[in-house]
Amino acid sequence: MDEKKTNVVTESQAADVGTQADVDAIMKKYDRESNTRPWEGKPAKAIQLLLAAFSLFMIYMNLFAVWDERIRRPLFLGIVVLFVFLLFPIKKGMKQKVNHVPIYDIILALMGSGCFFYYVFNYRTIINHATRISQLEQVLGIIGILILAECCRRVTGIPILVVAGCFVAYAFLGAGKSLRIVIYNLFYTTTGVIGTPVGVCSTYIVLFVIFGAFLEATGIADFFISCANALAGSSTGGPAKVAVISSALCGMVSGSSVGNTVTTGSVTIPMMKKTGYPGEFAGAVEAASSTGGQIMPPIMGAAAFLMAEIVGVPYADIVVRAILPAILYFGGIFLMVHFRAKRLGLRGLPRESLPKFKNLLPKFYLLLPLVVLVVMIVRGFTMSRSAIIATLLCIAVSMVDKEHRMDLQGLIKALEAGARNTLSIAVACGIAGIIAGVVTMTGLGQIFISAIVGIANGQLMIALVLTMLCCILLGMGVPTTANYIIMATTCAPILTTGMHLNAICANMFVFYFGIVADITPPVALAAYAGSAIAKSDPMKTAFNATRLAIAAFLVPYIFCMNPAMLFIDTTPIDVVLIIITSFAGMIAIASALEGYMLRNLNALERILLAAGGLAMLIPGAVTDLIGVGILAAMVVLQLLGRKKTAA
Repeated sequence: MDEKKTNVVTESQAADVGTQADVDAIMKKYDRESNTRPWEGKPAKAIQLLLAAFSLFMIYMNLFAVWDERIRRPLFLGIVVLFVFLLFPIKKGMKQKVNHVPIYDIILALMGSGCFFYYVFNYRTIINHATRISQLEQVLGIIGILILAECCRRVTGIPILVVAGCFVAYAFLGAGKSLRIVIYNLFYTTTGVIGTPVGVCSTYIVLFVIFGAFLEATGIADFFISCANALAGSSTGGPAKVAVISSALCGMVSGSSVGNTVTTGSVTIPMMKKTGYPGEFAGAVEAASSTGGQIMPPIMGAAAFLMAEIVGVPYADIVVRAILPAILYFGGIFLMVHFRAKRLGLRGLPRESLPKFKNLLPKFYLLLPLVVLVVMIVRGFTMSRSAIIATLLCIAVSMVDKEHRMDLQGLIKALEAGARNTLSIAVACGIAGIIAGVVTMTGLGQIFISAIVGIANGQLMIALVLTMLCCILLGMGVPTTANYIIMATTCAPILTTGMHLNAICANMFVFYFGIVADITPPVALAAYAGSAIAKSDPMKTAFNATRLAIAAFLVPYIFCMNPAMLFIDTTPIDVVLIIITSFAGMIAIASALEGYMLRNLNALERILLAAGGLAMLIPGAVTDLIGVGILAAMVVLQLLGRKKTAA
């Protein structure tokens, strides 16, 4: 294809992308957090101030308050319920009056929050009652659970409610529990709605969400995209590589697969299509990279805090052990977009149109809050105090940049954003607590363990495959945080108790496969959001995203078979060898999947490379040597073939 024809094609492709109006519509369709009531004028200002006050209250509660958990948790959920009915309509996409809340939502808000506030003021009496709760308390518990479920439906969607409903049905029909016992365990104990997930959300998660909102207010997302452009924009297939780097960094901060796909994708997807990437591939790159932001240290979304709490290790341990798998994940995507660009003959962006790295160096101060956060956590400071100090640093950092300098209005906006972003996580944690409560109350976890272990018959690989299928099935359409809670409650014990796997390995395994549900058909919300911007076929985009995220399907098996990848029971030499062989394996697999290394690959070459790549990913000296030998032989053949073609 001559240059003129190529330009015509790419310009046509570039024109066929979503507009800003399309982006807003996508956010409302796939990101329920964006589907809020319209508020204008003084009412909008009042709501903004109320949300900002909520953020300040949470900071106060974590810094100074010494309340019992049975006060903190229901108080937190009660306030969340009020805001959900204030902000979210009963139906997605419905026409709404400006500055109007229907009377039925006011009633539901007061009833739902009232149930939780009743618990706050009467918790000592309820504790003394134990399972002998009164008729009134049973009714309040039922109302509280049902209204919380309605909040979850409005904010996060139906899938998690279906899963929770199945578990509750099992409590009644399978385990034969009475209504009083179910309500007591799910509403009035710290193993249900106000269990560990809500406890972690009301302490660590909310503070880190507020920190993320302040970090975004400093302009760090634009800085990440500029750095990615400076580093990779001019290389082969540069825009796709920019998407991988920027989405990894921005997704780490935002904590939302869909939200990040839409926000960074509105910039990167048109760039990719203009370069010549097909729409379904461009949307898939953004979706896979944004989803991977949930596993990107040091923040890793909200689930990392829950993992630290559930496993019983410091948060810093989780962050450190997640480094190598995250690098392999994004390295795999990076390699695949590189080989795709080579195969299609796609060039990067002109250097003169890209930011200069030397001009970005003065803005590296934007990373100071992140650096200080990591240092404080590693040095043993509490996560709450570390998050608050890092947030204050964000304010200080913003003062340097005139464009992003935070005045009083900027502070209020950041506090408001932090509160808004907390709502979806809070209600999802509450509903996930129901699932955890049923598992604890009925012993359902032991049934899962017995079933999977029985089928596996002592074979770890079979148990891992079955657990993976459970994670993907249960995680479809479920937000990341709630997703991990479900996986940690139902699937992780299969590997820890049933197969005696290291707890960190097991929890990281279910964490990974819970996350990839966002890009795994048929319910691949992040991929669908990317396809809407790229104007591509949603299902093709989802399958492309799954293929790009192949590392997310392989790496968890590696660190379960060989915990040294997570720096468990290993030596520095072993770690170096794992890094070398793992990266070599990813090169081979990426080449095989894209059909290109140094030149186009035939079917046999692709099969051999895939086999060699898998061999290097499997722990063991013999498999490593076989894989390295295959890769080396293929490189030699590729070089000889390229010379022959040139001659």
